[in-house]
Amino acid sequence: MAAPLLDVRGLHAGYGRAEVLTGLDLQLAPGQVVTVIGPNGAGKSTLLNALVGLLPARGQVVFDGVDLADSTLEERVMLGLALVPERRELFGSMAVEDNLVLGGWRPMKLRIPNWRDGLARVYELFPRLKERRAQLAGTLSGGERQMLAVGRALMAQPKLLMLDEPSLGLAPLVVREIFQIITRLRGQGVSILLVEQNARAALEVADHGYVLETGAIVLDGPAPALARDARVIDTYLGAARSQA
Repeated sequence: MAAPLLDVRGLHAGYGRAEVLTGLDLQLAPGQVVTVIGPNGAGKSTLLNALVGLLPARGQVVFDGVDLADSTLEERVMLGLALVPERRELFGSMAVEDNLVLGGWRPMKLRIPNWRDGLARVYELFPRLKERRAQLAGTLSGGERQMLAVGRALMAQPKLLMLDEPSLGLAPLVVREIFQIITRLRGQGVSILLVEQNARAALEVADHGYVLETGAIVLDGPAPALARDARVIDTYLGAARSQA
């Protein structure tokens, strides 16, 4: 069996004296989409922020065979971790294409040849971004901003793409489009760690799922099995789903 791309053991993290994650274990294989679902405040965003190095954490995190203990945020990014944060954090006064080019900082620094070819890939995934490539990022709609945030992360040629609540605040049609993109990326072999409150949509696109509640994993398994699990249905998918 291949070694996991991401192997997390006994992860503790939080804010100041408030511990949010209380010994979390999680694994993700190369090319896999893994989702972490759970209620607001369960620690989902804390998990991603700890993995990328935005928060101090205890426990073991091994990424692509490298123990990340004492690694800085920049070092983790250079190893191939990319986070699309919940707030997207774009450069609103810069054009769409300039935001994307900035995302190519990692392959540029690693001197990966033809890294700018990633623009064509992003525009193929998100034709709307190509149409708006000269437009200021701050003038985009919510859905377009999310597409730009994902596209910018892909420009880094990451080994692991981490998405924090990509459907948050978006209209249902746009949510469907975002999850179709995740499905396409999965088909291209992109490894994805997806944190999401929309449990139904997340489990439909994922290979494996974890249920996080109050800082601890309470359930995990293949995503289709979790989608049929009575506890997940009752808590996250609605009682109507169990009668379907």
